[in-house]
Amino acid sequence: MILKDGMIYDGIHAEPFQGDLAIRDGVIAAVGGEIPALPGEEILDVSGRRVYPGFIDAHSHLGLDDYGMGFEGDDYNEMGDILSCQLRAIDSFNPQDKAIPMALAGGVTTVGTGPGSANVLGGVFMAVKTWGSCVDDMVIRTPVAMKCAFGENPKRCYRDKGNSARMTTAARLREALFRAREYMERKEAAGEDVLKRPAFDMKLEALIPVLKGEIPLKAHAHRADDICTAIRIAKEFGVKLTLEHCTEGHLIAKEVRRSGAPVAVGPTLTNASKIELVNKTFDTPGILAAAGCQVSIITDAPVIPQQYLPLCAGLAVKAGMDPFAALQAITINPAKHLGIADRVGSLEVGKDGDVVVADGDIMVSDTQVLTVFLNGQRVVG
Repeated sequence: MILKDGMIYDGIHAEPFQGDLAIRDGVIAAVGGEIPALPGEEILDVSGRRVYPGFIDAHSHLGLDDYGMGFEGDDYNEMGDILSCQLRAIDSFNPQDKAIPMALAGGVTTVGTGPGSANVLGGVFMAVKTWGSCVDDMVIRTPVAMKCAFGENPKRCYRDKGNSARMTTAARLREALFRAREYMERKEAAGEDVLKRPAFDMKLEALIPVLKGEIPLKAHAHRADDICTAIRIAKEFGVKLTLEHCTEGHLIAKEVRRSGAPVAVGPTLTNASKIELVNKTFDTPGILAAAGCQVSIITDAPVIPQQYLPLCAGLAVKAGMDPFAALQAITINPAKHLGIADRVGSLEVGKDGDVVVADGDIMVSDTQVLTVFLNGQRVVG
């Protein structure tokens, strides 16, 4: 398949360029210039159209909270165990969730999805494509992160069960990491001697990839002090961290930048449903990007329907964010955030053939997504 003579926004270069794009065997085979067609190869004229990488949402609960359902489809929060690190998003994901084709129609081809923020440790996130009938065939990478939560949600959900203060949340997370580190060290010291190995513990096993730096803690934190606590604990244990929501990140932009943690900002297109959201603003992603942070913009779907991810980027631009930074915040940056930038996030040779064709600026509300390719297959339009 050759997309002919489009305006290409590749997610890497600030300036778009006119040219062709070839998708062959499910991956991008060539970008830019005039690409000669192979015998019998299909050509799609995209002159006057804009060509983008498939959009990526770094933080959602797609497939775990079925569209239009109540408790029957609510599978992203386990409310009976504040330390639920052994849970895996893949085991709750429903490929038949009606929100998935809606996301795809909006050009969102990849999402990070996983547990909610009721628990101090909620389980592992995964990265999936938004097309398929079996989750095992949709997964790009699992796990991508271990969900942890600070602030009001663990307090609210467990206030009658011994977790009614922020310092208690922090202490529970520290204790879990201390225990997991001791467990890991005992396993390593035992080597092949099964008699010296500690008794198997599924929760502690789930934390070993965090301690080894294979996946980050994915820290739900809205308020500035909660963001700082997440950074503090990550430093104490020498583990990787991503900051999720980061609602008051603009108030401590220098501290966030100094931490080096990637940031996923949102959901911003909603009201302040709780006190820790009162400083929510579309200024935040632009301020953090200008400070030098790696910023992704997120919907936290179903909080904001996933198909409105580009609109959220557009509202960030309206608030002052650089347009190219906003485009990167829904393409290459979330790919890096999820550890899948080798596969998706930009229009580069060798990457998955996830491509969106639109009739205008994707961050403007009246722009229409005309065609979507996923893994080189035309799935929309």
